[in-house]
Amino acid sequence: MTIRFRPKGQTRGELSIMACDSGRPLAERILSSLNRIIKNETEENSSFNLRLVDTEEIKFANGELKTVINENIRGSDLYIVQAIDDPHSENSVNDNLMALLTAIHAAYQSDADSITVIIPQFPYSRQERKKTREGITAKQVASFIETSGADRIITLDIHAEAIQGFFNKAKMEDLHASNPIIEYIRQKIDTSNLVVASADVGGADKARFYSKSLQSDLAIVDKARDYSKASVIESMRVVGEVEGKDVLMPDDMISTAGTIVNAAKLLKRHRARNIYVACSLPFFNHPAIERLAAAHERGDISMVLGTDAVFWGTEFIANNPWYHEITIAPLFAQVIYNINTKQSVSELLK
Repeated sequence: MTIRFRPKGQTRGELSIMACDSGRPLAERILSSLNRIIKNETEENSSFNLRLVDTEEIKFANGELKTVINENIRGSDLYIVQAIDDPHSENSVNDNLMALLTAIHAAYQSDADSITVIIPQFPYSRQERKKTREGITAKQVASFIETSGADRIITLDIHAEAIQGFFNKAKMEDLHASNPIIEYIRQKIDTSNLVVASADVGGADKARFYSKSLQSDLAIVDKARDYSKASVIESMRVVGEVEGKDVLMPDDMISTAGTIVNAAKLLKRHRARNIYVACSLPFFNHPAIERLAAAHERGDISMVLGTDAVFWGTEFIANNPWYHEITIAPLFAQVIYNINTKQSVSELLK
């Protein structure tokens, strides 16, 4: 039987957390943080422990998926956690998206009072506009999630802010990993000689935020992309002064790492000293790991910092000393608690 939390004097319903299979490790880390918050913020005794709703994800021989909820969630304020891109699973992005949709609809059919989807990785977020004769797939995904029964979606550093407008009724909250990353950087890196550089013009706003927070100068790597081919860059140049400086390149995601590695090479040619890379979503699609390891070996990149929104685990970190991981579970836990207790989340979105 799942132990749930109902805040005194509130009417949102009992707080319940469930997870798809790929989202379970993140959900457990969120739960650990959430239980600490509840014990610190309320009069719950030390034996109180919120647990995951008992569910089962079934995969059929033909590849079809479905989620079964094994206990009563009627009237609950329910949060469903899923990692769409899971390095430790054989499931594809599409498999995990379908598992999420079946979980949402199972919760809807089970009469949950409110359904919030926790997906740090919004699928198909790079397909948010037309470049040629193609669909706007990010809008389709938004429709799938909403039609399945979700009332709210919480994600992390979404690639295109326009996606927030793709939902007709459901609310979308876009959290940012910048504050936890900046806190880590201040602890681990001497920022007195630091320049923040954007790996492309599209990331200038993010780099500007880091630059302001760290009180550092700003540079931009201007790149021309060939949109007729996937992940192909035609030319790059540096706007700003990086000679003799340590450089931090923040980004929302690292996919194949082509842009980051090429930008690091260019910055090194401009006599930058140490180059640090920070990202919210370390997808590391092939051949990213090989490229980043080689860049570290050459001395082009000193460190890559990512969050556990894409969880690589302790073994990966031990085998790849260039990679450092921080957790964003406390951030999601605090947002869940604030929503359930009807407190403001605006400060947590910054």
